[in-house]
Amino acid sequence: MSKKLSLTLAASVLALGSLTAGAPAMAGDYHDVVKDKAPKAVKGNGQSYKERMDKWKKNGGKPKEVELQILGTSDLHTNFVNYDYYRDAKSNSLSLAKTGVLIEDAREENPNSLLFDNGDLIQGTPFGGYKVNVDPLEDDELHPAYAALESLDFDASTLGNHEFNFGLDYLDNALEEAAFPVLNANVYDAETGENRFTPYTIMDKEVADRKGKKHTIQVGVIGVVAPGIMGWDRAHLEGEVIAEDAADTVEKFIPEVKKAGADVVVVLSHSGMGDEVHSDKEDDITYQLTEVEGVDAIITGHNHDVFPGSFSELDNVDQEKGTINGVPVVMPGKFGSHLGVIDLTLEPRGKKWRITNGEAELRAIDSTSDEVAEQVIEAVKETHEGTVEYIRSPVGETTAPINSYFSLVQDDPSVQIVNNAQLWYAEQQLAGTANAELPLLSAAAPFKAGGRNGGDYYTNIETGEIAIKNVADLYVYDNTVFVLKLTGADLKEWLEMSAGQFKQINPSSTGEQTFINDSYRTYNFDVIDGVTYDINITKPAKYDGEGAVVNANTERIENLQYEGKAIDPKQEFLVVTNNYRASGNFPGVRNATEAIDFAYENRQAIQDYILEVGTIDPSADGNWQFAPVAGNPNLVFETSNSAKSLAEREPAIQYIEVTQNGFAKYGYTIQ
Repeated sequence: MSKKLSLTLAASVLALGSLTAGAPAMAGDYHDVVKDKAPKAVKGNGQSYKERMDKWKKNGGKPKEVELQILGTSDLHTNFVNYDYYRDAKSNSLSLAKTGVLIEDAREENPNSLLFDNGDLIQGTPFGGYKVNVDPLEDDELHPAYAALESLDFDASTLGNHEFNFGLDYLDNALEEAAFPVLNANVYDAETGENRFTPYTIMDKEVADRKGKKHTIQVGVIGVVAPGIMGWDRAHLEGEVIAEDAADTVEKFIPEVKKAGADVVVVLSHSGMGDEVHSDKEDDITYQLTEVEGVDAIITGHNHDVFPGSFSELDNVDQEKGTINGVPVVMPGKFGSHLGVIDLTLEPRGKKWRITNGEAELRAIDSTSDEVAEQVIEAVKETHEGTVEYIRSPVGETTAPINSYFSLVQDDPSVQIVNNAQLWYAEQQLAGTANAELPLLSAAAPFKAGGRNGGDYYTNIETGEIAIKNVADLYVYDNTVFVLKLTGADLKEWLEMSAGQFKQINPSSTGEQTFINDSYRTYNFDVIDGVTYDINITKPAKYDGEGAVVNANTERIENLQYEGKAIDPKQEFLVVTNNYRASGNFPGVRNATEAIDFAYENRQAIQDYILEVGTIDPSADGNWQFAPVAGNPNLVFETSNSAKSLAEREPAIQYIEVTQNGFAKYGYTIQ
């Protein structure tokens, strides 16, 4: 929307009271497979506050000008301590404790600072699950996530989509003791129509101008979340709240925030970047926010990507200044990897202030150093230590290593175990029901498959004891078990969507061909066990990554069979999956005639299964493969360099060379 149009819409909002919007988007938000595009530090203007001050003095700047610094984090996902709970080892490549060092440095550079978090805070590692299931949050107890932010004097936060994973009662309890505003403007009470949370806040920020004189600037902060929460956490939210379009909501509140006295408006947008086209209630709308009149700065996230750094393909992006449509924006990675820094220059205009310049940059944490902000470690010490003890509890044994290094190119034990566990659990739950006699299948995807999270982001469980930390390594999300009833025709469309994981190859070409589609989210590459099928990657994909038809007449899924016979398109099946898939817009899935919610964590079902079985023989049943191709195409893909020795045991895979960020290039031969 243009700024001119936004003014018209804003006037309409004041007249009508509110804007409403429609369809939710597909589920899922993080661990995408695009490689991390951020260098060690992603600069906006490339100058520090001191450098700008020196330049200002040299050029005779205005003495009443104020440099307001806005700092931001996003998608911490309970990574507060520099510790990898899945590897059970210290890691200096993540954590708020590492980001805290950058925060302290930035505040020393410019005391005129405000610090905000952009959500997805209380879920994401066993730390978050521990505070739900093992050491539940008590009434009037400060949640350790908010204790961590408080230790660094955060000024405000907003709700991410994963804040809703544990239900509204848990969230209310977690927010009750927070020492700063936790905002959300686009989630409303379903019964009253009122804002369910605090939509915005106005902060009186004391600042010093270039001559040291004190002033007060009023900073308005609005928070919004992806409306997809209504699908992703439907079991918790349906009938309780409604989520409106995030961009329209910000536009609605801008006049109210301005009327309340805001000189500067900052939006905490827990949505992805999106693009130039705005669809009703889409989840990725940050680009639209840069076109809303009155928005001065944006902290965004949800994509686990970086800006400045990524998204150069969008219109009116200035990577050097860190702006989009002239508005400074930061998307500071994930797990505390980066600190977003927005610098606004303001000058007085009567009793108000005018922004004369805005620039943004990212600062990457130092992964080579042990230096941390100790106050963060201290704030979460009890929960961290309890989590470490908890994840070391044994649940079973494995007779061979379990890893996901090759999970995108062949049927894989790490996915097989999840499917086996889901089938085991669902069979028990369905026994004696009207659906008990229907064929039961199971769908699971490789959640940890490298991508932008680096060459270490793979499931890797050694032979021997399986502990709770390993279960979390197999299944990283706090999903719950769903069973869907659908037809054979729907099942095929589901698999056609999953086959978008692969690029189309030319079997007669002699040059290297990369056949893994890095823009496709690996958690959407569902492997459905209980049927057998081939994937023909010489044909184009039928669907794009959002589930829209792009090649209506293609069929990548071939030889789809159940119990050795071709699937009857009209036959009914049950498929065990998770709440995110069940509530999303996946082809085939969206045609389900029944959705059974067991309200039981997939991860807990896996743990129960391992406890029941005792000893696991981790081998895949090979129920899917690539369809044979003519010729001998030179196919290559990337996975962890750590898989080099394992490639020697795989006849279809050949190690070629190390690349970057812990990855290596491998060759693949379709058998």
